[in-house]
Amino acid sequence: MDYKKTAAEILRLVGGEKNVASVTNCMTRLRFNLNDAKKADVEAIKKTKGVQGVVTKNGQFQVVIGTDVGNVCDEIKKLGKFEENAAADSTEKNGIIAAFFGTLTAIFQPIIPALAGSGMIKALLALLVALKLVDPGSQTYQIFNAFGDALFSFMPFILAFSAAKRFKCNPYVSAVLAGVLLHSSFTGLNTGDPVHLFGFIPVTMISYGGSVVPILLIVWVQSYIEKFANKISPKPVKIFLAPMITIIVTGIIGITIAGPLGNLVGQVIAIGFNWLNDYAGWVIPVLMGTFCPFFVMTGMHYCFAPIQTIQYATLGYGTILGPGMLASNIAQGTAALVVGIKSKNKDLKQLGFSSGVTGLMGITEPALYGVNLRLKKPLYASMIGGCAAGLYAGITGIHTFSSTTAGIFALPVYIGGEGFGNVMNAAITIVISMVVTAIATFIIGFDDPVDAETDDVSSIEEKKNTPVKAEGIKLTVDSPLEGKIIPLSEVQDEVFSNEIVGKGAAVVPEKGEVHAPSEGEIISIFDTGHALGIRTKDGIELLIHIGLNTVELKGKYFQIHAKEGDHVKKGDLLISFDMDAIRKAGYDITTPVLVSNTADYMDILAKQEGKAGNGLITVLK
Repeated sequence: MDYKKTAAEILRLVGGEKNVASVTNCMTRLRFNLNDAKKADVEAIKKTKGVQGVVTKNGQFQVVIGTDVGNVCDEIKKLGKFEENAAADSTEKNGIIAAFFGTLTAIFQPIIPALAGSGMIKALLALLVALKLVDPGSQTYQIFNAFGDALFSFMPFILAFSAAKRFKCNPYVSAVLAGVLLHSSFTGLNTGDPVHLFGFIPVTMISYGGSVVPILLIVWVQSYIEKFANKISPKPVKIFLAPMITIIVTGIIGITIAGPLGNLVGQVIAIGFNWLNDYAGWVIPVLMGTFCPFFVMTGMHYCFAPIQTIQYATLGYGTILGPGMLASNIAQGTAALVVGIKSKNKDLKQLGFSSGVTGLMGITEPALYGVNLRLKKPLYASMIGGCAAGLYAGITGIHTFSSTTAGIFALPVYIGGEGFGNVMNAAITIVISMVVTAIATFIIGFDDPVDAETDDVSSIEEKKNTPVKAEGIKLTVDSPLEGKIIPLSEVQDEVFSNEIVGKGAAVVPEKGEVHAPSEGEIISIFDTGHALGIRTKDGIELLIHIGLNTVELKGKYFQIHAKEGDHVKKGDLLISFDMDAIRKAGYDITTPVLVSNTADYMDILAKQEGKAGNGLITVLK
């Protein structure tokens, strides 16, 4: 993949750097906070080379890339000169619930790699101890235990820094407040005797090491105190007065109200899930095993991380994410592998194998978006397999002793307690997930897209020069505009000229009107009027893009005469536009007319020259 080229194309299609408030990445996705999500050309982004899917959830515009996402994100940041981990406030536009989940996701997403790495170190150490290769009383054990346990012991520091980015306050001051909770002068007061500030304000003494909710509430309070302190502090002394006020005021509120309240919330959450574990332990793994793909699509799987961390802090093990996600992730990878085995499509076969392997390792987005969700039926099969394996995981009560990505290599995190029963049941969970998913995928099957390069399909050149066979279906689409036809290769835009969005032709308009080329339905129409999508009665989906980069005109010189969902007849006026004014504004009015569902057909043949009229595009089905 050409990271720079892919990054430039994605940045252009999301509306340019001025439309990007911030951009970060997780393990497989670019996560944009856009100033105006409507400016993003979703369909074009989906067709961009290297992109596996697009999701808009929790106030974020997410572009699924796969394991190369870090490289692409780095290039985007260089091109747009975006601040590292800059935060954008989108809560007003997305509602309280979406804002809550979006906040949790934004805070925990950056620390997932550290959690996964630390968890695997602890798992490796447990494996070495179980195999009697390392003595628990040795200095080597103590050193490696520090490597693996540091993050969990000093969780408030890590979360303070991440939360400060989200709440737009000074992260170093946030780290100081986390330090207060863990400082020996403060923790040394926890002797069992009552503690009072100023002699009369009670301070509830709590062990904050490894805690989650308290520091989040404290940093949230800091974000308001800090603004107030900066506002009232005179400029000559602001550099020390504002942070001093912030630390003192927030610190007092933190140890007397926010911290104890956060601890109470954490305890209530832990009690609720512990009750489920005691009386219906199979429920969570079954639900997670079945519906985890949808949690991944929305990014909600990150929201379970705080609960999982609370379990580790209170119980020493976790049941929220690990067992169910292990069942689901293995199922996702297996379904994609089966598609790779069965498919006759060269590209899909390769994608099935590569994404299937990464899915088994615990990285499921390539399999989910590139294969299973795209074909639908493999997704259903993976849900069946994930449900069956999750049920076994729940009945046997398997649990993890540290946090990491749920995949085959995560088996060591199930080592702990007495004996190897827990890890053996985790291995059986993997086997059940693979076997049930594979059988379900073979039985349910999937619609294998035709590969134009396979032996049973003629080459493009042969199809251009020979009549369509009797058993084939030939459909034609007329031009929606009057003008001169030119091939897509001559369009001065790589997305269109390289047929990234779809095959078709381009028209240089002679009249500023777009008419329905056939009876059909308007499936999308931009508020700016520069582009629309129409599905003909034969199922052909057309994208008509009036001019190049004309979205920048923000609707100026365009008039829309239809709306999304309208059923139109051939010849109906859909959009009118002022050609001369658009040209004077410096824009090319060449209009690509594309079949956006090109992959559904054997081939797309288009006229390359002449006057636009009947039979602009011929579809071979």
